[in-house]
Amino acid sequence: MAAGGLSRSERKAAERVRRLREEQQRERLRQVSRILRKAAAERSAEEGRLLAESADLVTELQGRSRRREGLKRRQEEVCDDPEELRGKVQELASAVRNAKYLVVYTGAGISTAASIPDYRGPNGVWTLLQKGRSVSAADLSEAEPTLTHMSITRLHEQKLVQHVVSQNCDGLHLRSGLPRTAISELHGNMYIEVCTSCVPNREYVRVFDVTERTALHRHQTGRTCHKCGTQLRDTIVHFGERGTLGQPLNWEAATEAASRADTILCLGSSLKVLKKYPRLWCMTKPPSRRPKLYIVNLQWTPKDDWAALKLHGKCDDVMRLLMAELGLEIPAYSRWQDPIFSLATPLRAGEEGSHSRKSLCRSREEAPPGDRGAPLSSAPILGGWFGRGCTKRTKRKKVT
Repeated sequence: MAAGGLSRSERKAAERVRRLREEQQRERLRQVSRILRKAAAERSAEEGRLLAESADLVTELQGRSRRREGLKRRQEEVCDDPEELRGKVQELASAVRNAKYLVVYTGAGISTAASIPDYRGPNGVWTLLQKGRSVSAADLSEAEPTLTHMSITRLHEQKLVQHVVSQNCDGLHLRSGLPRTAISELHGNMYIEVCTSCVPNREYVRVFDVTERTALHRHQTGRTCHKCGTQLRDTIVHFGERGTLGQPLNWEAATEAASRADTILCLGSSLKVLKKYPRLWCMTKPPSRRPKLYIVNLQWTPKDDWAALKLHGKCDDVMRLLMAELGLEIPAYSRWQDPIFSLATPLRAGEEGSHSRKSLCRSREEAPPGDRGAPLSSAPILGGWFGRGCTKRTKRKKVT
């Protein structure tokens, strides 16, 4: 006899009864689910009785269905009609003019026009991977600052925007001409590697993606510091990591800007990650003293209910209307004037083979012979900050 008072055979019998009861409950759940999928007029009298006897199951299944529909609606992209969008942009323009301290938060949605996929859109990275589909994108080094990037730079020049906080690692804010002091790249920059042994940390801006060999919790790039010889590391903050570098994350400036902001403009971000950073939202302040929030995004965000105004539109479309409303010309991007070329540290002798990524060139004539005139590649992304992040989310197939 066991200490609990039941013999081994009695415990086995009790386990069989428990499993049988669970299987019966699962079968009842399947039956009720099949009946609920039918139109009410198509249900038999017996099926009606079963539903009446299974009120708790019906309530549970209907709740599940509502939650699924709610999640589906949140993933849908919604566009305001042109007249409504113009009216909203006029309201946004008034907010920009009257703001005393405007901070812009940007996400992957501002770079989709540069052929860089977002994450949670209908064709976003996470969305496709959750469906078991492969992810492809143009060579990220071929991406150039979009109309939205260039508009933000002009707004900063005109002192209408004081600071930019970005989740993006693509380096396009830097390449648009926005000063380093005006950007906080919270998740790093694919063109920057650093020596953390030097004090202060020594930065190396490159003209190629430095993250080819790096991944989650593995950040060494394979090159060494020119001063102390220590291994360099990338600046990327992967999902599940905490960013500790001073630059280019620039958390100090981001926190200071958020504390001073009276207006926040969110462009192309689902805000599902940014919402987890309380210091960006002044949550310690009473609601009446928090910044006014304006959101431009095609999908639902968890901050929609807090927003003074939500604009459903593509970032480039909204920024084009906004700049026209403000009477400001949008500067054209020029590779000849791209700041990355003046900021970049050239590789030392013997380092030329330390990467295989395509380097940025000021013109096609500067590109290696095999690269001249080459169209944007749509091959699957391999390695680096983008590819490694993707593979972490790939569903594993069950072995049968």
